Order: sequence, then structure tokens, then C-alpha cells
Amino acid sequence: MSKFYFVLLLFFATSAFAQKTYIQCGKLIDGNSNTVQSEMTIVVEGKIITDIQKGYISGGATDKVIDLKNKTVMPGLIDCHVHLEEQGSKTSMMDGFIKTDADIAYQATVYAKRTLMAGFTTVRDLGGSGINISMRKAVQKGLIDGPRIITAGRAISASGGHMDGSVGFRDDVFDHKMGPDDGVADGRDELIKAVRLQIKRGSDVIKIASTGGVLDLSENGSGAEFTIDEIKAVVETAKDYGLRVACHAHGAEGIKRAILGGVTSIEHGTFMNEEDFELAKKYGTYLVPTIIAGKSVADSAKIPGYFPPVIARKAMEVGTQIQSTFGKAYKAGVKIAFGTDAGVYAHGKNAIEFQYMVEAGMPPMEAIKAATVNAADLLGMSDKIGSISKGKSADIVAVDGDPLQDIKTMRNMAFVMKEGKIYTNQ
Repeated sequence: MSKFYFVLLLFFATSAFAQKTYIQCGKLIDGNSNTVQSEMTIVVEGKIITDIQKGYISGGATDKVIDLKNKTVMPGLIDCHVHLEEQGSKTSMMDGFIKTDADIAYQATVYAKRTLMAGFTTVRDLGGSGINISMRKAVQKGLIDGPRIITAGRAISASGGHMDGSVGFRDDVFDHKMGPDDGVADGRDELIKAVRLQIKRGSDVIKIASTGGVLDLSENGSGAEFTIDEIKAVVETAKDYGLRVACHAHGAEGIKRAILGGVTSIEHGTFMNEEDFELAKKYGTYLVPTIIAGKSVADSAKIPGYFPPVIARKAMEVGTQIQSTFGKAYKAGVKIAFGTDAGVYAHGKNAIEFQYMVEAGMPPMEAIKAATVNAADLLGMSDKIGSISKGKSADIVAVDGDPLQDIKTMRNMAFVMKEGKIYTNQ
């Protein structure tokens, strides 16, 4: 027998006996159906789901069996709005002048692991210093444990907008004028340059802000800050490179302009009105509500000295409104994708958002689908993640109990698998 045929025979023999993993599920929410399936088995080979079978299947003697018969199994969860580089605290503003990039990177690895162990196997990081791009690479290479990261790199706003870090400070505090390189841009030409710079640095998605924000020193968090033409310049440039655009927006006019400009999602959407709802439905624009972030900043604003007065005021105005607006948007038929703004509140508590969504009128199954199949659609990754389906990534999580009866069970993740690998807190 020639060496070539011996190697070929060895290859086929090894493939024939490759270990499979059989995950026996007491209850299965697959992300596709609105009904729960009982006594199912998911078959995993390598990083991929290869089969879903009725009943409890064990495979052969060399195969691995995972017993989740007393748990509810579902696709790996997706949080479409996080900030892995940071976590809000009383010292957040001062930290920006003290922490080095290395400090930020080391703490971000902790936040990434917490997020993964909370059952979120994919996240969309919507803005940081650019360390988030390095985080994505480190996770991909297996250097650190964390969710699959889709990142915007630096987010982009107008001068004086949400991403302009010089707002509220004396002009001479900063040693250069903020510009496209910093994520601050005005007019078509500067915005096109800002988008191209983020793509050059490795961003997967573009994030802009069409209104002011809460956690900056500007006086108004809801006023519109880009024209429709400026937003179209961003969207067209991103589209040329195959990227989508997420838009931070609180005020109704800024939301309207963002939708008409062609963004893929509205982040927060605090003061969306009926016109915005209708436009979102017409253009298929997703709302990513981030209710937990709103509640968190409103709670923190009640603590004397936690925020500067201008931020505390905006936190109370915006934070108390998001849940109500979300409920109206859902009932109006706006497409919803799960997102929390993790980093504004403590990482790892993302699943509390499910409770707030249900409180606002969304059925538990719809809330779970918002964090699976809907979120995958928003990211343009429906062929890879978002459901328990043949050929998709083996991103599988499980909780004790039944989240359709008690949505709070989503907070207590009992099993986490990403790309066929089981993760623990050890």
C-alpha cells in the first residue's frame, strides 16, 4: 500500500470515529418555533450543530453525552448593545484621565468572561477606544474567554455630540481639536472619512449618535445633531464596505432622521413617537431598547454626588421613560432586538433586561426570540447563530426551570457552550 493511500485510509478512519456530543434536553426552545419541545437531543460535531432528534439519544461508546434533562435549553443569547471596555461607577469620569489602555484591556477581559457566563455567546460592542477590536481578535484566537464580538470600534457623533469627550471642559484642557480620528465629525466629507477610518481599524459595524446622550456633559440629551443627508453619507459609506449602521438616539426628531437616513437599528429610542413607530415599521428598522441601562442610571442619579448635576438631571428624564416607550413600540409592531447597554450597569447582569421587557408587555417567548433569532437577523448572522438548527454554530445555553413561566430564571445560567466548547467559571 502506498503512503498516499495509507494516509487517506487513516483520514477516513479517524473521521468515521470522530467524537460527537449528544446534549439531552428536558425542554428545548429552539429560536424558530413559538412552542417548547420536550425530550430532545442536540448533536454537536466540532463547532457545529449537526442534528436535532426527538427523544434522548446517546450515540456510540466514544461519544459524549451531556445530561440537561432537568433544564430548559436554548440558543446562545445575543446582546446587541454592550460596552466591554468599561463599567459605570462614581469614578468613571476621573477614570478616563487615570486608566491606561492596559488597565482597560485587563478589566475588559473580566467583563467579557462574565458576559459569556451569563449565557451571552455573541455581543455587539457599540463603541469604545478601539481596545474592543483587540478584544474581538483575542477571543477569536482563544487567548481569552468571551463571547463572539461584533464591534463598532469608536462610535461617531457631531461636534458637541455624545462622542465628543471635550464637551463640558475648557477648550485648553484637550491638546487637539476633536475630529474624525476621535469619532467626531460634521458634514458629509468628515463623516465619510470617520466611517472609513473605523473600517480601516477593523470595525464590523458603524455606530453613530443622531442625538445627545445621558452620560456626557452636554445640556440636552435629546436634540437632533445630524441632518438626514449626513446620516445618509454614513449609511452609504458603510454599505459600500458591507457594514450596517447602529444609531444611538433619544429624541423623536433624531430618531426620525436616522430611520429616513437608512440606519439598521435605533439604540435606546427613549422618546420615539407614533410617527417614529410607523417609519420604523415601514423601513424595517430595529429598536434595541436597553431598558436596564435606563433604570440603572435613574437609580444612580438618586445617590447624592454619583453624577454631575447635568448628567443626574438627564438620567432621571431619560432613564424613567425607556421601558414605557419600548412597550408602546412593541405593541405598535416595531421590530425588537435585545440589547442592554452593558457597561452602563454591571456586566454579567444582562438577563435582567428580559424581566423588564416582559413587564412592559412582551411575552417571555418573544423576549427570548428578541435575544436569539431577531438579534441574529439584526446582525446579519442568521445563517450562523440565533437558533438551534442544523449547520449553525453550536452556541447552546440552558437554565434551571422554565423561563416561560418565570422569566427571572434567565438570570441563572446553568450551562454555556460556544462553538462546541463548554465554559465554566473555573
